[in-house]
Amino acid sequence: MSVSVDLATVWAFIIAFAVFVYIVMDGFDLGLGILFPLFPAKADRDVIMNSVAPVWDGNETWLVLGGGGMMAAFPLAYAVLMPALYTPVIAMLLGLVFRGVAFEFRWRTRRERNLWDIAFAGGSLVAALAQGVALGAILQGVHVEGRHYAGGWWDWLTPFSILTGVALVIGYALLGATWLVMKTEGELRERAYHLSWIFLIAMLGAMGAVSIVTPFLHVQYTQRWFAWPNIILTAPVPIAVAGVSALLLRSLAKKYDYQPFSLSLMLFALSYAGLGISLYPYIVPQSITIWQAASPEKSQLFMLFGVAVLIPLILGYTAWAYWVFRGKVNTASGFH
Repeated sequence: MSVSVDLATVWAFIIAFAVFVYIVMDGFDLGLGILFPLFPAKADRDVIMNSVAPVWDGNETWLVLGGGGMMAAFPLAYAVLMPALYTPVIAMLLGLVFRGVAFEFRWRTRRERNLWDIAFAGGSLVAALAQGVALGAILQGVHVEGRHYAGGWWDWLTPFSILTGVALVIGYALLGATWLVMKTEGELRERAYHLSWIFLIAMLGAMGAVSIVTPFLHVQYTQRWFAWPNIILTAPVPIAVAGVSALLLRSLAKKYDYQPFSLSLMLFALSYAGLGISLYPYIVPQSITIWQAASPEKSQLFMLFGVAVLIPLILGYTAWAYWVFRGKVNTASGFH
């Protein structure tokens, strides 16, 4: 195996790691915004915002790392996918801008607080939906001719991409609800338990729908999941999903504090593993592999030294922030 193959694989895992960390860390953050309209009381909304205030902006560091890493390590894939996904990507960025501005401004005004609450909830919903739609558009494939995107402006908009968009919104809402279970007390926590039940059932239904449809988008997906002997390696994923789902239901029934959020993250991890099984080694499904899209060896090697320092640094300050602001949040005292 050549050095370029090794570097391309290493960078594929680095970018996959960065995207996954973004999904699980900013996912509950977006989920809180999606849940915002379900908590009309000002005191509840203040607690929800306080529960994520110390970490929300740092979570988005991973989005920058994933996107920037793809542009640098796999420039061909970036050049093909961006034109195919301009609309959902722009919608996602606008949603993140609105929710970020609303997060800061809602504390500085009383008369217009409801307006900023709407911006926070709407921005979160739009960003989450756009991310899921973009994922669905990538999975269903983009039209590539030579080294260029050759599809239309609206190719990303299909029933499957809408399904994945809705599924991700539901999943983020589950993360948000279980985060509130872990971080809040009293009636707010009880309400979060109730919503966790609802969104868990909805997420399992959405996962089932996406899992049923995905193998039939391309024959390669079908072969990857069901052909012998591949099925020996892929079968543990749905089995693990069933096991984790059962544990999550049990943890909600017993009203545990921390297990629901941890197990929800495990569901996302298993879903992400299933996505990797479907896609690898393609970075543009059915068109461009990671090796075809890779930048020159020297460029990837040079960037690897920087990432070797940057990722531990980001993980370190992120872990420190979560540790410092651990514990429950309430209206009277904030963290305690």
